[in-house]
Amino acid sequence: MPLSRSPQVYLAGFDVFRNDAIDRGRYLKALCEAQGLVGLYPFDNEVPAGLPPEETATLICNANIAMIRRCDAVVANLNCFRGAEPDSGTAFEVGMAVALGKPVWAYFDDLGSLRHQVKHDAQGFDAQGFQVEDFQLPKNLMLACTWAGSSATPELAIAALARWLGEPAGHDLDR
Repeated sequence: MPLSRSPQVYLAGFDVFRNDAIDRGRYLKALCEAQGLVGLYPFDNEVPAGLPPEETATLICNANIAMIRRCDAVVANLNCFRGAEPDSGTAFEVGMAVALGKPVWAYFDDLGSLRHQVKHDAQGFDAQGFQVEDFQLPKNLMLACTWAGSSATPELAIAALARWLGEPAGHDLDR
């Protein structure tokens, strides 16, 4: 049965840490709206001022989890953040969405396979002595093997997700 409303899409990513985070959220939500989607941005949640830091963190976490539960899909910024891997909070949100059976569309710069991105020795071990996986995937296999698709930019990702959600076969969004 098709949705009787526009699909709601959670906008996951470290964009919330940008100095223009509010404007970035408005931009991402406008991209969604142009594709017939409703963007849910973490800063849509209201957080009262003056709470202790731990209480603020818990409130933000619970509000974002609630958004992921009520969304129909997730668009995730999986660009590298503070190192060679995506933001850990975003990775959590992707995992949660996948566990809830919600499709995830990722976007990130094409930097080649993970093995190409991470320096390693001839045996495939990085500087800390850990094996660098060699599956010819652009991200860790737990991300790359679970997303519905990926694109190079948020503009392309949101448009591709909208098309993917509009396909009649195999994409049941009534949850």
